[in-house]
Amino acid sequence: MSSVPEPTRVSGRHASLARWVPLLLICLAMVLAYALGWHKYVTLERIATHRAAIKAFLTDHALLAPLLYVCLYVVAIALSLPIGLVLTLTGGLLFGWLLGGVCAVVGATVGATIIFLAARSSLGEALGEKAGPWLTKLREGFKDNALSYMLFLRLVPIFPFWLVNLAPAVLGVPLKVYVLGTVVGILPGTFAIASAGAGLDSIIAAAQAEFDACVATRGAALCKFEIHAGSLATRELLIAAVLGFVALVPVAYKKWRMRQAGG
Repeated sequence: MSSVPEPTRVSGRHASLARWVPLLLICLAMVLAYALGWHKYVTLERIATHRAAIKAFLTDHALLAPLLYVCLYVVAIALSLPIGLVLTLTGGLLFGWLLGGVCAVVGATVGATIIFLAARSSLGEALGEKAGPWLTKLREGFKDNALSYMLFLRLVPIFPFWLVNLAPAVLGVPLKVYVLGTVVGILPGTFAIASAGAGLDSIIAAAQAEFDACVATRGAALCKFEIHAGSLATRELLIAAVLGFVALVPVAYKKWRMRQAGG
């Protein structure tokens, strides 16, 4: 017969279930967002088409507009919607590279932190309790160089943003290190993209001229207004990637010193 009182066991089960609630709510909201196609509404083409109305709103609500933008960015990142690039470009277009970049960094960091905390309270604690030797060793190695690894993962876009939000929670990265690594790591790329967005008007004008010319020769039914985000890559993004590899230098040096000492 178990020596643990029944109320204690019930309370423990409730606590175990409760820690999954935040992540489950986020997953449900994510499924709903994708089912309703919310991610399809935020495109450069739509922003370009309605930019006059959007800028009029900015003029009338200069303080409210950045706050709404940050909230939208938080939701997009927390629900892992694939519109971060478009939102960052839009921030640069609407608010300029500085304010747009700051708002994007704040929104991305808050959204990523929400995912991190939700995942840590469920996945992180559950795996921490049942982790095998390999995962325990991986977590310890990651925690020893957590900031360097976080900077690398944020600066070098090898892995999807949503995966980089979740993995540190499973690997036991402290909250302060996670937030610091996220903020510093996304700064170069975010401001590079916001800067590109600040010059987006000329690209929109060129795309509009191309669309109008197509309509004049082929008719509206056969023409599509398109802006190619890939053409907005800048050398600043390349520099951000290089910085990511530089962030691993302390890790490599530490491992080299350990090998030297062991030899």
